Amino acid sequence: MIFWIASYESLDNGIIDEDEEEYADSRGKAREHISQLQRLQEKDPEFYQFLKEHDKELLQFNEDGIEEDAETDIDDAETQENEVITSKREEKSSKNAITTAMVESWCNSIRENGTLAAVHSIMKAFRSACHYGDDGTDGSSLKFSTMSSSVFNKIMLFVLTEMDGILRGLLKLPPSGGKKETMTNVMGTKQWKKYNHLVKSYLGNALHVLNQMTDTEMISFTLRRLRYSSIFLAAFPSLLRKYIKVALHFWGTGGGALPVVSFLFIRDICVRIGSDCLDECFKGIYKAYVLNCQFVNSTKLQHIQFLANCVVELLGVDLPTAYQHAFAFIRQLAMILREALSMKTEGAFRKVYEWKFMNCLELWTGAICAYGSEVDFRPLAYPLTQVISGVARLVPSARYFPLRLRCARMLNRIAASTDTFIPVSLLLLEMLEMKELNRPPTGGVGKAIDLQTILKVSKPTVKTRAFQEACVFSVVEELAEHLAQWSYSISFFELSFIPTVRLRSFCKSTKIERFRREMKQLIRQIEANSEFTNQRRVSVSFLPNDPAASSVLEAEKKSGASPLSQYVVTLNRRAQQRKDALVESSVLVGEKSSVFGKKKTAESDDDDDEDNKKEEGAAVFSSSWLPGTDIKTKSQKGDKKKKKKRKMKEKEVAEDEDVVEDFVLSSDDNENNSDGDSDGDVDVDDDEEPKNVKAKWEPSKKHSKKHKQSADVSKRNVKARANKSKKRKKAK
Repeated sequence: MIFWIASYESLDNGIIDEDEEEYADSRGKAREHISQLQRLQEKDPEFYQFLKEHDKELLQFNEDGIEEDAETDIDDAETQENEVITSKREEKSSKNAITTAMVESWCNSIRENGTLAAVHSIMKAFRSACHYGDDGTDGSSLKFSTMSSSVFNKIMLFVLTEMDGILRGLLKLPPSGGKKETMTNVMGTKQWKKYNHLVKSYLGNALHVLNQMTDTEMISFTLRRLRYSSIFLAAFPSLLRKYIKVALHFWGTGGGALPVVSFLFIRDICVRIGSDCLDECFKGIYKAYVLNCQFVNSTKLQHIQFLANCVVELLGVDLPTAYQHAFAFIRQLAMILREALSMKTEGAFRKVYEWKFMNCLELWTGAICAYGSEVDFRPLAYPLTQVISGVARLVPSARYFPLRLRCARMLNRIAASTDTFIPVSLLLLEMLEMKELNRPPTGGVGKAIDLQTILKVSKPTVKTRAFQEACVFSVVEELAEHLAQWSYSISFFELSFIPTVRLRSFCKSTKIERFRREMKQLIRQIEANSEFTNQRRVSVSFLPNDPAASSVLEAEKKSGASPLSQYVVTLNRRAQQRKDALVESSVLVGEKSSVFGKKKTAESDDDDDEDNKKEEGAAVFSSSWLPGTDIKTKSQKGDKKKKKKRKMKEKEVAEDEDVVEDFVLSSDDNENNSDGDSDGDVDVDDDEEPKNVKAKWEPSKKHSKKHKQSADVSKRNVKARANKSKKRKKAK
């Protein structure tokens, strides 16, 4: 082989040397002919003049003609070699091409006879389909290297819908479900040693094509089908980690149904594989949540709530393991708060008073509300309550009233879920006693404010009427919610005494009549609820420390008969109306998809009809997309745009050359001024809008302006030169 390559190179070098020798001889003869013509002109000028009149081509002979002929010969040789190479490549590709008839024959033989050779062929075709268009593969390592989009769609649809059942049949596994223990038993059998390469090829190539896909529906269908084969990942830890990483990426950044499908895939892995992936899934999903909750608006708020519900649902798979991770993450939040309390700098406060920190508190509040009754998770309620209370009191300013109300809302949720008393009323009553809510508004009416989508307001906003109303109404709602939780307690009179006294003092101090009316209404409801509990309290004979005291008004609590409970219902209805008036845009994820009602088991996942799945897959894999084509199309589009820009510039240059104008020598300043009025692109600052965008293009006016400007500039230059010449004469 080496001898053949060397002989081929020597032969090629010999051909090149011969071509160079012929080219040198031709150039030498051309030079001799030119020198002969020069000598003829010197010796016999009359004959040279005769030739010039009757045979001009002979005298116009030039050395460049030889060079052009040589170059054309070389170009022709190169084009012939390229044509031979392309023809050979086309012959190879036609041999390696996959046709629809081949795919249909493999699929039929697998369905009817279960032929193992057809399974190997379809898996090789699946590998070439998944790696189609890769830069690293030149086609030599693949048995099949070319295919059309229709063939690609058929291969993907068949393998994703049928391969799970085929592999389970070869490995003698149940048709669905299974856990890690079943895979450990299978891994010691002969079938696994014989067919494990098919399982690894299926999972590895599917992962590769997942990273190439861009259509959300295609990714969703692929993940939905791979979810049935997630049990096989227990045998391949490296693939398991990669699948978790890809699924978490799609869960956090995907649109449509992709976040739901990705989360169900992750949850299936945690349920079926268990402890081998729980730590990685818990850490990964929390990090993905933190990355996606750094900014909040009315559009993204419900999507963040959906992500939080997903995290809470995943934590319920294994509560003892979830407790360890939750404790570590809550401890991180507590350390950030402690740093802010000790340093008291603006940077330290900013780490606490940001959406990322607050959304993490919301997440763990939701987790405790969901699993607060469980023994493994209940101890986390106390440290989280301490962190939330510290965050609410960190900066006692009216500008952070939205943040404080959010903290009070979280504390109310924890108290209701764990059935423990938390002094939320102190946080809310401190807000009413601040001077910003007692003074009449001096900043006008102001715009309506949604306190759920902001953490801080500006100084002018604090003085507006809309901000004061939103804060006072929210304080009343949260305070009524807090007291309604204990409206069936036998000690309600003592619990509500201090809040009632401070509410009455607010009614006396405030100068705003509508706030006074709102507080009087709340006070009347508190007093009515005190009478409601005192009526049952008179007939009780046991002591306050008796456990039976907690079940005195149990029947009334189930029916919601207390005055405060009924008042809270009306307040919630009013708050919802106010919220609906503010929200005008749609959300990314629907309301139903952001709530998980029932927990699903691994055995109840196979409820869909197979016909519907095939129809859905056929609808998804019906486009002309192929892996690796996105980058090429993007580069082609970019090249086309660049070519268009070049052509436009060339046209502009040609148009400028066609217009005849006076040649004017001007300074750099004049050039910059004239460039601003030219026909080319307009340079505009970031903060300024182009003034000539709205104006219609009028060629006659523009050309007249150009001539006027050039004439003015020429006059100025002439005057300047005349003044300079006068000064020089005077100096002499």
